[in-house]
Amino acid sequence: MIVWGRGGSLRHSRLQLVLAVAAVGTAVALPVILLSVGGGVSSHELADLSNAGYQIVVSASGDHGIEHAHSYTDRILAVPGVTAASPTLSIDIDAFSPSGAVTPVLAEGVIPDQFTPTLGPAESGLFPSPLPLGDPTDSVHYANGSYSGPETFKVLVSQPYALSEHVSVGDTLLLSPVDNRAQGETYNVTGEFALLPTAIGENAAFVVLLPLSNLQAMTDYGATPAIVPDAADSIEVAVTGAVASNPTALAHVQNEIQALFNLYSVSSVSQEALQLQSAAGVLTGFYLALSSVGLAVGMMFLALVLLRRVEADRRSIGIRRALGISGRSIAGEILRDGSTLAFLGAAVGVAVGYFVVEGLATWTTGNVQEAAKLAIFDPLTLGGLVVLVIALSLLAGAVAVRTALRIEISEALR
Repeated sequence: MIVWGRGGSLRHSRLQLVLAVAAVGTAVALPVILLSVGGGVSSHELADLSNAGYQIVVSASGDHGIEHAHSYTDRILAVPGVTAASPTLSIDIDAFSPSGAVTPVLAEGVIPDQFTPTLGPAESGLFPSPLPLGDPTDSVHYANGSYSGPETFKVLVSQPYALSEHVSVGDTLLLSPVDNRAQGETYNVTGEFALLPTAIGENAAFVVLLPLSNLQAMTDYGATPAIVPDAADSIEVAVTGAVASNPTALAHVQNEIQALFNLYSVSSVSQEALQLQSAAGVLTGFYLALSSVGLAVGMMFLALVLLRRVEADRRSIGIRRALGISGRSIAGEILRDGSTLAFLGAAVGVAVGYFVVEGLATWTTGNVQEAAKLAIFDPLTLGGLVVLVIALSLLAGAVAVRTALRIEISEALR
């Protein structure tokens, strides 16, 4: 039975049991938090990659490091098998709403007719099609790198920003690279777009979409001299279905695009997924190693409690053995009590871990909150953790069993 002690010692015995359950629960709560949050974030990133509308991405080191994005886009489109190449430039700017309020927003410059084909199934329905940004090719204002053509002052705003600042289609919006109205330009709001509910960060919810050349000219990433001429952060490349489903053909297209870029990195979504899975495996191993320290401490405490109970029940154990009760029966009772305490502690740990993560998702802010919202409580993982704790409790109980079976009957009955 699990409650030892008689009379005045009963309260002390119960306190020991409660502390043992608490120790095991604390040890289990840590891996529950780490595995659920870490696994959820990794699964979210893998899902994003698997649902991406593009298969190849060109990237560069540094801020907005790809130069001559428009001309490179044309060259990529000439590669057989490529259906779209979408350069994207993302820069923080300030937006002045019709009410005069200034709000930092993330501005994304795109080529309209290339951006839409690279959206995945989960994103394509969030944007109007075609994008109402004027010149679909962004070539008129770009004017072969001179940026001397007429600009299309049209912008799309995210629904969170529109709701927050009471901006509607048909309103005007002053966009400026700094918090200074004098350096801004007035844009017509021609549409809204939604965001996936798992977008990371509150500030990332305030987004505006405008032609790539407009954003480049606004932020000095346009014509020479410029910080980076015709800059972009990445170029996402979509290919035909036949190429996307054929690893050999996809690798061939990737190599052809890499030949166009001497200084930039060209990778496929499948490569990124493999790298992410490898990183997730390393992190999971780290989480388990970190958690093993807590589990070891919890099992040591459980072993001490079981040993303490054996010492307190030396006389009772001696009497039972004198009455002919086998050592196997006594050992089974000790192991059963230890596994019961471990199971209760594991259940408490799972519950505590769950409520801690839910609390972070509800009451914290920023990236911590968003990461907690992505947590996945996998029943198989949590069940395996509980089974592991019960198995470890058998080792802890074995120490107490060894002590109990070494008790001399004659000494115990004195």
